[in-house]
Amino acid sequence: MRRSLLLALFALVAWLALAPGVASAAANQAMTFEAPRELIDDGARDATLDQIKGFGVTRVRQLLSWKTVAPSPNSRSKPSGIDTSDPAAYGAGWGAYDRLLAAASARGIRVQFTLTGPAPRWATETKDKAGINRPDPREFQRFAAAAGRRFGAQVDTWSVWNEPNQPQFLMPQFRGGAPYSPGLYRRLYRAAVKGLRSDPSNAQDSVLLGETSPRGNERIVAPLAFLRGTLCLSRSYSKRKGCGKLDADGYAHHAYTTSQGPRFRPSNPDDVTIGVLSRLIRALDKAGKAGAVDRGLGVYLTEFGTQSYPDKISGVPLAKQAEYYAIAEHIAYLNPRVKLFSQYLMVDDSPRRSKGNDYGGFESGLRLADGTAKPAYLAFRLPLTADDYGSSDVLWGRVRPAAGATSVLLEAKRKSGKWRELATVQTNSTGVFGARTKHVDGQRYRVSWTSPEGTRFTGPPIRAY
Repeated sequence: MRRSLLLALFALVAWLALAPGVASAAANQAMTFEAPRELIDDGARDATLDQIKGFGVTRVRQLLSWKTVAPSPNSRSKPSGIDTSDPAAYGAGWGAYDRLLAAASARGIRVQFTLTGPAPRWATETKDKAGINRPDPREFQRFAAAAGRRFGAQVDTWSVWNEPNQPQFLMPQFRGGAPYSPGLYRRLYRAAVKGLRSDPSNAQDSVLLGETSPRGNERIVAPLAFLRGTLCLSRSYSKRKGCGKLDADGYAHHAYTTSQGPRFRPSNPDDVTIGVLSRLIRALDKAGKAGAVDRGLGVYLTEFGTQSYPDKISGVPLAKQAEYYAIAEHIAYLNPRVKLFSQYLMVDDSPRRSKGNDYGGFESGLRLADGTAKPAYLAFRLPLTADDYGSSDVLWGRVRPAAGATSVLLEAKRKSGKWRELATVQTNSTGVFGARTKHVDGQRYRVSWTSPEGTRFTGPPIRAY
């Protein structure tokens, strides 16, 4: 058994080198974490950052809400006598973000900001309280300039407006039956870039376009329809005359899937979940060819997670959450155009009544709302997948905190029996490893790793798919 496994591992090395897409996999793909409540909460920030650092993650994403920091955000009239491109005009509003940057920097963690709504009431065309109906691009430019001047030396990556194809974040989405939000977003995006670039300290920063949600309907503009509208492209990706190229360093997207799992393929060709990333990449290639953006634009999956129980409408069992997330990460890892992958939420949203569903928020956290760790907590540190190829299973995994090559122990357990050692394998310099073994119906796998400090971590059992 051991000799045959070793032979299979040697075969796997050759397979990894030759398999289409694997040789060019994004080996240096970045990882980011988003815990929006905890990271701006003075009582939870440090503990949350310590956990994120413990996973080996060195980047976090945080929404920088315009209304949260703006002066007189609920007034219908803009405060007189102030320059809203000057950070000083925002007073103490920056405080929570200042403290996040300081705490993250002390741990070697970078922060990337998404400049987003809601807007202050005075900065919307309709003066609506929600702050999402036709925000004024000129005022948004001033806000971006102020944020860039305030944080530019500490931030190297920005993106513009969270999920602008969703009606709870930007309105109107449609007008006269046609998508309206893409054109509005284009104006907001160009304004933000101009505001950020107005300060020399941001000249080399990356600015990401998009931040789109994965699926559309009669209220939500589907992501590829939104992309085309933003870039002045027809359905055949011909660019409208007089519409210039957008200055973008990458395209940000939230490739959430459904409870059917990461390989789910939505029927609408303009939808983009993790299982159909090729749709987005083809769209970006066509947009690049049309001169709407630079060619070869990278994809940044800045928000992703797998919903779990106790939400039984959108979620999956806790064990399956751990499996699905690892499969999704593997899909992203194998795609050389994906420059960044992410985990959305450390702790689930608190239960709330929402039209008969107590779980109207997100249950994609690594911990339940009461703080109890899910299987996904350990699985995030040690993601592991097993692909069923009939006579054999091919395993892929990584050691999240590994700073270099290390060894991991793979174990297997049949339907009846105890866990047994399968093999000890070496990771590459980024903590990634692979293995191949004989397929046995009902067999489960897990991985164990001992840190340099002597702490042993064991991931949850996973099955072959």
